[in-house]
This record gives sequence, C-alpha cells and structure tokens, in this order.
Amino acid sequence: MVDLIRAACLMHYAETARSVGLDPARMLKSVGLPPGVTDPDIRIPGGGVRRLLEASAAAAGIDDFGLRLAERGGFSNLGPVALIARDQPTVGAAMEAIGRYMHIHNESLRQRIERHGDVVVIIPEILLGRPVPARQAVELAVGVSYRILSAFLGSGWQPLDVHFTYPAPRNRQTYRRFFKCNVVFGAEFDGIICHSTDMDRPMAAADPSIARYAQRYIETVAARSSTFDGKVRELIAALLPKGHCSVERVAQHLGCDGRTVQRRLAESGKSFSEIVDKERAEAVVRLIKEKDRSLSAVAALLGFSAQSALARWFRERFGCSITEWRSNPRSLLMDQKTR
Repeated sequence: MVDLIRAACLMHYAETARSVGLDPARMLKSVGLPPGVTDPDIRIPGGGVRRLLEASAAAAGIDDFGLRLAERGGFSNLGPVALIARDQPTVGAAMEAIGRYMHIHNESLRQRIERHGDVVVIIPEILLGRPVPARQAVELAVGVSYRILSAFLGSGWQPLDVHFTYPAPRNRQTYRRFFKCNVVFGAEFDGIICHSTDMDRPMAAADPSIARYAQRYIETVAARSSTFDGKVRELIAALLPKGHCSVERVAQHLGCDGRTVQRRLAESGKSFSEIVDKERAEAVVRLIKEKDRSLSAVAALLGFSAQSALARWFRERFGCSITEWRSNPRSLLMDQKTR
C-alpha cells in the first residue's frame, strides 16, 4: 500500500521553490501530485513528495532543497502530533511522543532516540522497503527535528553535532547557518547529537490533562486511517467541501488510479459511492441543525452543485424534506436507524 503524508509537509513548498527559480505548480504536476492543496491535514502520496523534493533539488541545481524547506517549517507542521508533544513534562518526553505518533503525520517516517552516557542521538528514519533517492527527504526530516528541538530549548540552543550519511555537498553554507554546529557528512546515521541534559529540561507551560486528551484524539485519528477504506473515507471528508470529490481525485491523493480504488474497496465489501453517501449523511445531520446556516452553504460543504441537488438527495436518503427533518429530527433519526 502507498504510504501517505499530511500535506502540511509541503505548506512552504511553493515559496521555497520560487526562491530558487522554480515553478511550483509545474513541479507538482511533473511528479503527479495534486495541485493547489491548501488543507494541511489532507493526505498525499509519500513517494510523490520524495520525488518532488529530489526533482526540485535537481532542477534548481542545489544540494540543500530539503533543508531550505525545513527552514520555513517547524513544530506546527506536525498538526495533531504537535498537540500531544507540546504538553509533555520534559523535552525528552515530548520527543518520545513525537516518535511514537510520527506515523500519524508521515506513514514512512519514524524517529528513534538513543541514549549513550551523557549524549542523546535523535535519528529520523525513512522506512521505504526498497532503495530510492531520498536525500532531500532525509534533510527535511533532520531539519524539522532540529527546528522542533530549537522551539523546545530556545533559540540559543545548539546541538553537539549533526550527522548525514551521504557525501558532503558542494556548498556547506546553508548547513552551517541552519544547524549552528559541526555537520558531519559520510557518517553512519542521519541525525542530531545533543547533551542528555537537554532531554531533562522541562517543557514550558506543560498541561498533562491536555496531553491525555490529545493522546485519545490522536489514537482515534490513527485507528480511523489505518485501513484502505479508512484512508478513502478521510480523503472524501476533506475533499467534499471543495466540490471535487471524485474517485479519480481521491485516487490521485492515494498515488493510484480510480480503478484501483474501486477494486480495493470492493475487496472489503465497500464502494466509493456508498462511502460518499455515508459521509454526506453523517455531515448533513450536523450541518442542518444550525438553522442560521443557509442550505446553499450546506450544499457547497457537501459537494453538491446546487441547493436543489442537495434537496433531492436528502429526500431520497432520509425520506423527507430538510424542512420536515428540522421540525422533528429525533423521530426521523430513529426511522433511519431501523432501516
């Protein structure tokens, strides 16, 4: 199955690409990634992201594109993972939480923490299963880890060393400026070495109760997107309000074609149209409870071309009009549950 990444990893891609003379829309199209993705929580194919980073570095004639992208991002890019890390008691606990839940943000990325006496090594690992070019993705992962540690420990903090397994680039200037420490190339691992005491530092304004809430939330998210039909359902929910929730568009986000999506769903006894219908049914009940929300707005949020299309679908799905439902929703919901 294709690995997926939250689109938040590319939130600063367009400005980074333009800064080195590239056309971001053209680059995205060249690797088959959906253009104009603005929702950071929507999923896109990890392979496409890795190809995009490598192609961008090659087209710009630079070795450090991934690091330049990391320079513009940071802790907030982790989305729900950041919620649980922020309220851990210590920096070490926060980094361990990020490692434990990193797969929510990026299914192919893991983060190990190794303790060796008075030093700690933070090692982001990209798990691909086969050798593919991923230097820029590695730089992005190590760079983001550094940005996170800097956010936790303050701008004056610096690591002991940063290691990369690949050969030294032609120009090391970006690396020196970014990491503010010795950068070793041709090393045995990709990662950051720091003092073990850095991990013992308390997190500012940590709230354990919020951390527990965030943990329950993130585990719910993980369970929902752990299967293929769960990934499809998640994408449908995100794409419906944008008005282009076709099987082809969902397939593009999954890195396959529409026929493959239909086949994989059929294997689990589901269909694309059934999932769309269920997502609409669950959402419409919430939306029409808000009587000050116009039906044209509800139609748009559910991906209907017009209010009349919503009205026809609602009557077919619920056996009544929206006005009738609003006047007696409880009994009509009970009717739905017995069908």
